[in-house]
Amino acid sequence: MSEREQTAHTTYADAYRESMEQPEQFWLDAARAVDWDVDPTRALDASAAPVYRWFPDASLNTSFNALDRHVRDGRGDQTALIFDSAMVPTKTSYTYSELLEQVSLFAGVLRDQGVVAGDRVIIYMPMIPEAAIAMLACARIGAVHSVVFGGFAAKELATRIDDAGPVVLVTASGGLEPGRAIEYLPMVEKALQLSATPAHTVIVKNRDQIPGSAADYKSSGAAWFDWDELIADATPAAPVSVAATDPLYILYTSGTTGKPKGVVRDNGGHAVALTWTMKNLYNIEPGQVWWTASDVGWVVGHSYIVYGPLFAGATTVMYEGKPVGTPDAGAFWRIISEYKVSALFTAPTAIRAVRKMDPNAEELAKYDISSLDTLFAAGERLDPDTYEWATRVLDRPVVDHWWQTETGWAICANLRGLEPMEIKAGSPTVACPGYRVEIVDGRGQLVGPDTEGNIVIGLPLPPGTLAGLWRDDDRYVKSYLSTFDGYYLTGDSGYIDEDNYVFVLGRSDDVINVAGHRLSTGSMEAVVAGHPAVAECAVIGIHDELKGQRPSGYVVLKSGIDIDPETLRKELVARVRDQIGAVATFRDVTVVQALPKTRSGKILRKTMRQIADNEEYTVPSTIEDMSVLDDLTKLLRG
Repeated sequence: MSEREQTAHTTYADAYRESMEQPEQFWLDAARAVDWDVDPTRALDASAAPVYRWFPDASLNTSFNALDRHVRDGRGDQTALIFDSAMVPTKTSYTYSELLEQVSLFAGVLRDQGVVAGDRVIIYMPMIPEAAIAMLACARIGAVHSVVFGGFAAKELATRIDDAGPVVLVTASGGLEPGRAIEYLPMVEKALQLSATPAHTVIVKNRDQIPGSAADYKSSGAAWFDWDELIADATPAAPVSVAATDPLYILYTSGTTGKPKGVVRDNGGHAVALTWTMKNLYNIEPGQVWWTASDVGWVVGHSYIVYGPLFAGATTVMYEGKPVGTPDAGAFWRIISEYKVSALFTAPTAIRAVRKMDPNAEELAKYDISSLDTLFAAGERLDPDTYEWATRVLDRPVVDHWWQTETGWAICANLRGLEPMEIKAGSPTVACPGYRVEIVDGRGQLVGPDTEGNIVIGLPLPPGTLAGLWRDDDRYVKSYLSTFDGYYLTGDSGYIDEDNYVFVLGRSDDVINVAGHRLSTGSMEAVVAGHPAVAECAVIGIHDELKGQRPSGYVVLKSGIDIDPETLRKELVARVRDQIGAVATFRDVTVVQALPKTRSGKILRKTMRQIADNEEYTVPSTIEDMSVLDDLTKLLRG
């Protein structure tokens, strides 16, 4: 489009009203900020409702919008990506021109390996620039990337390989954690052996700090190549135009059945929505420095380490390290000071970790953070204590906002670039334009202000949200759209107050939030139940001051089994770590005589969690044996 500027709304109320009453106009207007190969003439395609598509007659290239257009417009010498590793340590930066060159070359590598538009590429990498380069390279040639968090074990990686069906797997020799290195290549080889549909090509970025290289692995049936050797012989690939409705990526999120759900993000709606948020939600302009302290393996990393800031022409920081221990609780403040960060986006867990190590913010006093305008938090509920501490020590707005892997961007937020609003501790503020957020009871009836119920979103969801589940529209409809007619089920409970502020209280299914990572307790139960000594088990998410929630296991032993509880705990922890990954942080195991159940056999997990968290609870009328619950209460509450 020749006109790149969006129409400026002056108030949140105006923007929200137009997004509800005139969504075609609102989103076509927002689309002006995107470079299209074929301009959209309409926004929404409802022909296959309740599955919707955005900008159905348009085409574009995501990589072009993230890189080429900024170089074309004269900002090729501006820094696009800063990489800071506290683990190596090393510091590297790429201008837009340099990042475009690297992305074009790796896109050429993928093309030379036979990857074409629509093919899938698994990316299993640590927090290094090559992870972002691989993502953008896939987008450049129209391939569909699926990033798998580097903390997942071989079995979890194999499951994702089988579902996505990649032709290429891109990885590195390993990742670095405080005090240890994690070798990826043995896990990749094991995953390929476990997979029914393994990738035919593996490309390895070697890291000097971690042993192993592509040359060491020839036994899995795949061809293994060295990243740097392929780059050296590559020729750049030009951007390939794809339909706005074509998939950009698949990102797997925990499913309540234990089978991961492959959330599909499209190209067009994704570019429009994320570009809109950088200006209107985060108040970030071209040239400003933006830092998302997350991992590219999670949706926050996809949206706001890689794509969002680059769409906006900002400088994005990629940090390999921890909020504490690399080397101390001043790590975040060092990054802000050194790179003149305008806004930081992190999880409440990180803030709590810093507070725990440095409650008086003595490390903060060592750094100049005058560049910082706002701290944004998401991934889990920002509890009032953490909010108040961060607000006091930073003396800046601390802004909670709420969204999901499925939505790709904020459902509720305080839109700092559009109209900053009053902050209420415990609330992510109001519904973002495009999201009709409502509260319904168990029968799907709307409830009044301040009444807790199921948080739902009226259909259609706005651009940038999930286009469906990978090759499984039936599961998409069943999982999200069938519980309440006309609504998307968020799986969270909460309420809306008289000022239309939304309060999210927690998950209503068995997916728990551990330090911003959504993990299925059902998957953990399946692993624990596989131990030869375990008759049955329950894993629940209980409150944790640092991580928000942590998984806690309760096991009933098989009759006649005599095993030391600590030995059992260690074996179960090892099983979960091996089959799900260290990211699960599963450490608590309690042996019980029985689990509380309904007469139909359903374990009362919610009641168990309420007991463990010292919350009030109501005993279900369908309970089978009240004495079991009494015994458990004595155990959990002393």
